[in-house]
Amino acid sequence: MCGLSTLDKFGAAIAAIDEANAADPGMVDVRDAGPRPLALVHGELADEWVVRLHGAEVSPLWRLAARAHHLRRWELSRSNYPEGKAGYHRWKRDQRARHAADIGTLLAAHGFGDDEIELVQALVRRDGLAGGDPGAQAVEDAACLVFIETQLASVAQQLERDHLIDVIRKTARKMSPAALAAVASIPLGDAEQQLLADALSA
Repeated sequence: MCGLSTLDKFGAAIAAIDEANAADPGMVDVRDAGPRPLALVHGELADEWVVRLHGAEVSPLWRLAARAHHLRRWELSRSNYPEGKAGYHRWKRDQRARHAADIGTLLAAHGFGDDEIELVQALVRRDGLAGGDPGAQAVEDAACLVFIETQLASVAQQLERDHLIDVIRKTARKMSPAALAAVASIPLGDAEQQLLADALSA
């Protein structure tokens, strides 16, 4: 891959991420596009949100991290971990570590340098989120918006209302003001819109 331009490397890496995520056996139908692999849709939408919130000139490394934030996510099942919050947080932490390792291997194969790879891996793990790192916040915003668009309805069928309201509020606390404002543009059903209104009004 030596000699490729940044644009060429970026395009090749995006294609490789999408190819990997297209193997997800889980399906989701978003924006009436028909059933498509869940991880693939998550990556596409997260990338779209980063560009939408930060402009077309946003760092390609931010976009790569967003595109890969659920890279091969289905390979580590939540059922492998204990029930409850502790098990969930351990699974989520292990998932981010796996995503970061996988994207590092993929980017190295497409000619990215060590510094670029380490930055994308840090963004995938959200290492700088607590410290206000703008790239980590961009990826977190995108992930939260994708969750609301693609998973809120299904999660609402699994959780009691009070628990669901708590989940929404915790999600909102991780989002920037711009991302929270963008929630209003997501096409949701009446029930989901009411849940968001109830959760975010307090």
